[in-house]
Amino acid sequence: MSEQPAGEKSFEPTEKRKKDAAKKGNVLRSKEVATAVSVMIGAVWLKLAGPWLLGSMAATTETAFTFDRTTIDDFRPGEMLRNIVIDLVPTLLTLGLLVVTATMAAQLMLGDGRWVIGNMAPKGSRINPLSGLKRMFGAQGMIELGKSLAKLLLLGSIAWYWGSANLLTVLSLGRGELTGQLSAAWDSIATLLMLLAGGLVMIAMLDWPIQYVRRISQLKMTNQEVRDEHKQTEGAPEKKAAIRQRQRDMARGGVSRAVKEAQFVLTNPTHFSVAMAYDPAVAAAPYVLAKGRGEKALAMRELAGEYGIPALEYPSLARAVYFTTRENQVVRAELYAAIASVLAFVLSLKRGEKPQRPHVAVPIELQFDAEGRANTA
Repeated sequence: MSEQPAGEKSFEPTEKRKKDAAKKGNVLRSKEVATAVSVMIGAVWLKLAGPWLLGSMAATTETAFTFDRTTIDDFRPGEMLRNIVIDLVPTLLTLGLLVVTATMAAQLMLGDGRWVIGNMAPKGSRINPLSGLKRMFGAQGMIELGKSLAKLLLLGSIAWYWGSANLLTVLSLGRGELTGQLSAAWDSIATLLMLLAGGLVMIAMLDWPIQYVRRISQLKMTNQEVRDEHKQTEGAPEKKAAIRQRQRDMARGGVSRAVKEAQFVLTNPTHFSVAMAYDPAVAAAPYVLAKGRGEKALAMRELAGEYGIPALEYPSLARAVYFTTRENQVVRAELYAAIASVLAFVLSLKRGEKPQRPHVAVPIELQFDAEGRANTA
């Protein structure tokens, strides 16, 4: 099976690549979703808040076209304008805030809730004529042109359908009482906006997966990029080995003297190490000089090899001593027999003998797993 070319972007983007791209402003965007949301919110608001806005418009119209002697003698255009603003601005401002908030929320949801300030910064490519021509006549420009034509066809069809159904209503406007005409016009406009919003939602539902697939395609990675990212995330093997060596060196410095004074080291074989000794002048039973796990345990094994101290693999016994005995403390009485067997074996080795490695038994209540959980069997 032949390997894929090194420069071919055939690997799906990792989560890290997606997050790094988002930090640079490359987030999922869909103008169609934002447009659909804003128009839908506006249409719903107009449908529900119609009486409120109509009442404000009726009050404003009545004020503007009502004249009496007092108005002529004390004409105050500023006050009239202020009243109009007070009547209309709250309703229009509410609509504007709803549309802006909904549009921003839709984009933030698409962009994983990320607000990218860098997208607001000026970019030369946006005003570069060559870049503009490339966008217009490139593959992306052709796609946008096709989308625009499809939108025009769909929304035009919806508008034609609405017009054919409401033509008589539109033509009759201006022939009756003002409040009734405003209500009829309002209902017609709100209905048209609802239909157009429905069409925009259909377009958005088609555009969102297209934008998603396009973004994933742009972020695809080569084999080398995947390897480089793995090294950055997990760390190069050389770097990890260097870190482990530094940790081991630090551990060695802390237990070097204790291991040098030990008579033997119990191991598990690499997760735990316990350096032990027996001196009747110091204690009546074998005692622990040092103990450790992980890098410290490995350092103790290395030091034991350098000093010629026997390192014996007794996993159950090593864990039992590690979890039940502190440093510079004698072992528990239940472990005397097992430790004595190991000590006798070590002393025989030091005398130049070749004894058989002893079998030791650890009481069931002192048997632990690697997390220190006692055996309850």
